[in-house]
Amino acid sequence: MSGAPRPSTAKRARAMALLAAALVGLALCAAGIWRLETERAGLTITQGQVDTTPITIYRRGDAVSAPVVVIAHGFAGSRQFMEAYALTLAHAGYLAVSFDFEGHGRNPEPMSGDVTRIDGTTRKLMSEIGRVTDAALALPGADGRVALLGHSMASDIIVRQALADPRIGATVAISMFSQAVTANAPRDLLIITGEWESALRRDALRNLRLADAAADEGQTVGDPAQGGGRRAVVAPDVEHVSVLYSATALREARRWLDQAFGRSSSGPVAATGGAIVLLLAGIVLLAWPLAQLLPQRAAPPPAIPLRQLLIATLVPAMVTPVALRFVDTSFLPVLVADYIAVHLLVYGGLSLALLRLQGVRFGRVAWLAALALATYGILGFGGALDRYVASFMPIPARLPIIAAIAVGAVPYMLADSIANQGGHAALWRTLFIRAAFLASLGGAVALDVRRLFFLLIIIPVIVLFFIVFGLIGGSVGRRTNSPVAEGIGLGLILAWSLGVSFPMFVAG
Repeated sequence: MSGAPRPSTAKRARAMALLAAALVGLALCAAGIWRLETERAGLTITQGQVDTTPITIYRRGDAVSAPVVVIAHGFAGSRQFMEAYALTLAHAGYLAVSFDFEGHGRNPEPMSGDVTRIDGTTRKLMSEIGRVTDAALALPGADGRVALLGHSMASDIIVRQALADPRIGATVAISMFSQAVTANAPRDLLIITGEWESALRRDALRNLRLADAAADEGQTVGDPAQGGGRRAVVAPDVEHVSVLYSATALREARRWLDQAFGRSSSGPVAATGGAIVLLLAGIVLLAWPLAQLLPQRAAPPPAIPLRQLLIATLVPAMVTPVALRFVDTSFLPVLVADYIAVHLLVYGGLSLALLRLQGVRFGRVAWLAALALATYGILGFGGALDRYVASFMPIPARLPIIAAIAVGAVPYMLADSIANQGGHAALWRTLFIRAAFLASLGGAVALDVRRLFFLLIIIPVIVLFFIVFGLIGGSVGRRTNSPVAEGIGLGLILAWSLGVSFPMFVAG
């Protein structure tokens, strides 16, 4: 008796692994979404606008009149970045109002002024906080009292605004850097710093000791109930970004405002960082089984000989920053994004040319796979980011910026994907290829620190891009055996990520 041949053990094991990945990925997504949505339960969250500034208003459904907390994000951030604080304070009965600074998130008004001068960009951002404060105090349920809370770049803005606006009853500065603090102003200042922010911790302690030379981290100087409080606390095991999700930091902020306003509040602490990790990890994991729905080519691309790989990687890494040293790249209304677009274009173009001149074949384009990868990255992963982490869906003004960056991002990611054999290359090769590009960006900053200082902020974003979207793209590349499809898809995602993340800026 004969029958159909049984699948091999290897195929059965692969099928089981794919099924397990799909189930675990779905479970992670479900758990993350459930937790994140649970944190919103019981709150009324509404969108509004103050002039061109988009705002989000968080209030508890049963809340009576209460103080307002105006919440400000840092450089290249958005309202979503600060949502853990907004949720925690709203659950505690405060009226929390977050907003997008000009040039950030969905604010269509570009940043302007001189970023190196207090009376330049800083003054304009202070004015924006003032307008948001006016609107927040006019909301139903606002009892006339107000505090400011801000992270990183916004910490200096809120300190200076609190000095200028006598209505501000308390200030919570997270990852603060400011030269405006005095021994007794602003009123009721809480400084929160992550344990791994060494330089900012030293600065926080210096500011605390302006009020009391013997004070130390974790001590309260003065009486918050009388408006003269000062405190510097450290959130354990976090750095400049994860401090925004620290349960310790969230509790300290709530407790400080309660002391300043003579309140006693409770409610959940929305430390949503773990849930966000679960959701995003699930989306990345699901990319592998979903990629199996794409058609597969017959054979993977061959390995590129090491000598050819070194030439195609090291030459662009060294030549690009030097070649662009004296090139004016100021053509986009986004800080340093115009430079990064040109750097990507030159680097990718050189690498592609060197690969082709050395006889490396690029292969055909699997257009369906490229479109599927871009869609999954932008709408799937990006949609989750936009709701729970940071602004990722662009306003119309950013679409031409994304298109301009794509002119450089697509060739660069094509070169990267071809050099990586569409996800088939050994890990050490992948690390080498991407480390060379990061070193090239670092070299550009070293050659022109004044012009490209903000490029240092982009480098960690690109590292995260390589990790997260590299895994997603690798699943598509290994399935389709089309490095070109992977490169096009990842190039579009990279252009989108940079185009929506960094501030729009015009001089003047």
